Amino acid sequence: MSDDYGWLISRETAGLRRYARALVRDPVRADDLVQDCLERAIRKRKQLRSQGSVKSWLFRILYTVYLNGRKTRYAAPTDEAIEETVSIVQPAQHKQLECKTILEALDRLPEDQREAIMLVALEGVSYTEAATILGVELGTLKSRLSRGRETLRQIHAITEEKPPSTATLRRVK
Repeated sequence: MSDDYGWLISRETAGLRRYARALVRDPVRADDLVQDCLERAIRKRKQLRSQGSVKSWLFRILYTVYLNGRKTRYAAPTDEAIEETVSIVQPAQHKQLECKTILEALDRLPEDQREAIMLVALEGVSYTEAATILGVELGTLKSRLSRGRETLRQIHAITEEKPPSTATLRRVK
């Protein structure tokens, strides 16, 4: 592997890890997903020239590897595993509680909407790149984003009206 190629890949590794954690929601499985992605990228590095940007190419590989293993290797974690990935929340720690609420809201989205929102909002990729990574038409991506954002607004409105119960707070401790 040339130094230039390694440098190009290393620039995107943090973003790949964030997106993998958003998809898998288990740090260990997410790291495995990134590792599998990078191994495939190294094996298929000759395809890079015809694929456009390194970032889009790597995220497409990551997403493809995820799709191929989501029923087995990268299956959704149990509730216990999800709770381990979220910081312990004390009632007075409003920012952590807000982050936990956002994570829970994202978990309630359909998978296709969550994947689109996380790519655009978390990783800041363009709509065109996100559509390419997810293997969908641009209009489909925009529709998923629109529906996902609307669902998040509705969830936010509901949680604003009703503060979390103390039973919920105790369960997270």
